Amino acid sequence: NVPLARRNIVHAPLVSDTIHTMAALSLALPAIRVTKINASSRSARGARHNAIISNKSTLRPQLRAMCVERFALSTPNRSLRASRMDRVVVPHASDAAAAPSADDSGKEKSASQTLTLGLFFAGWYAFNIYFNIYNKQVLSAFPFPWTCTAFQFAIGICLASVMWLLRLHPFPKTVTSKQLGMILPLAAVHTLGNLLTNVSLGKVAVSFTHTIKAMEPFFSVLLSSIFLGDAPTLPIILSLSPIVGGVALASISEVSFNWTGFLAAMGSNLTFQSRNVLSKKLMSGDAKKGLDNINLFSIITIMSFFLLAPFTLFVEGFKLTPAVMAGMNLDFALIMRRLCIAAFCFHAYQQVSYMILAQVTPVTHSVGNCVKRVVVIVSSVIFFRSPVSPLNAVGTAIALAGVFAYSQVKKMSGKKKA
Repeated sequence: NVPLARRNIVHAPLVSDTIHTMAALSLALPAIRVTKINASSRSARGARHNAIISNKSTLRPQLRAMCVERFALSTPNRSLRASRMDRVVVPHASDAAAAPSADDSGKEKSASQTLTLGLFFAGWYAFNIYFNIYNKQVLSAFPFPWTCTAFQFAIGICLASVMWLLRLHPFPKTVTSKQLGMILPLAAVHTLGNLLTNVSLGKVAVSFTHTIKAMEPFFSVLLSSIFLGDAPTLPIILSLSPIVGGVALASISEVSFNWTGFLAAMGSNLTFQSRNVLSKKLMSGDAKKGLDNINLFSIITIMSFFLLAPFTLFVEGFKLTPAVMAGMNLDFALIMRRLCIAAFCFHAYQQVSYMILAQVTPVTHSVGNCVKRVVVIVSSVIFFRSPVSPLNAVGTAIALAGVFAYSQVKKMSGKKKA
């Protein structure tokens, strides 16, 4: 039987069957050297026994399979022999080498995720930089922020439609009238926030607009305390102090300062943080059922266009015509090309931002957003050659440092709660 065969191989003196089995092993396992062993030598038997024991994890399955095979072949009945041969599974040394270890596969997966996340962050920053540069160029030459904002929403509808038609992202299966009613206030504040941002970008430097928008944490804490009852802790209040002080210092030394641009940027902070508070209050539980962040943003974009379009026609009229551009001594093709690039980059960086948020914690996303603001400010200063006084640079740095400190305090408070 099989146990007897194994016992003969491992412990008995060398016989002809054992020699044949070891010869088979030498063919099946090229990495194992089988030397010629003298049957009468006690030391040779001991060395062979030690070799088998030291390679226990590798040899034991091989020996067991070979013994079962020899037993099956010795069966005179063909059908019984065939059924026994079907049970023979001979492991090979190459199988163990070919199978990747769990650690290696885990490391490869982690490296792939890190690379993907790095590309997402790079795309987020690049799209944001291009949006601000092209948008500023358009608004400087074509001072119609209502028209530019409505056009950006229109391009967003086209991009969302292409995304759904090409199945790059699943179409929302069911959107109830109740959900649309809850999304409508979010779309309203989203519309107003983007409009005010464009008004600010048309009036002041890009760097100054983003310095003012660094006060978003201040409005977030204020509105959350008023509407959600989230009382801020002392460390959070202390982290907001450099943000307010830095923005104030940058404002009094800003060369391009004017009240329209300043108040518009402040208003965009207020509306965007109102959107976040409303989202927490309205879009929770079943209200967001069947909607991920990308689909929710796409629906908000569609609603925003239809909310803004009538007011745009009433306030500014229809300005995107060659005749109007020619009357302003503008190149129609150039303005439209820059408008399209700005609109595409606007929606691209928003979508990538949601993709990043799906992979990292909100605090990490907040830190990334702080770094993004620094990158946008520096790149806009370099591209537009905006004059920056030392006092303005210090104020901007203090405000951004406060934003970073705020995100770290939020991170620490989140760990304490956990």
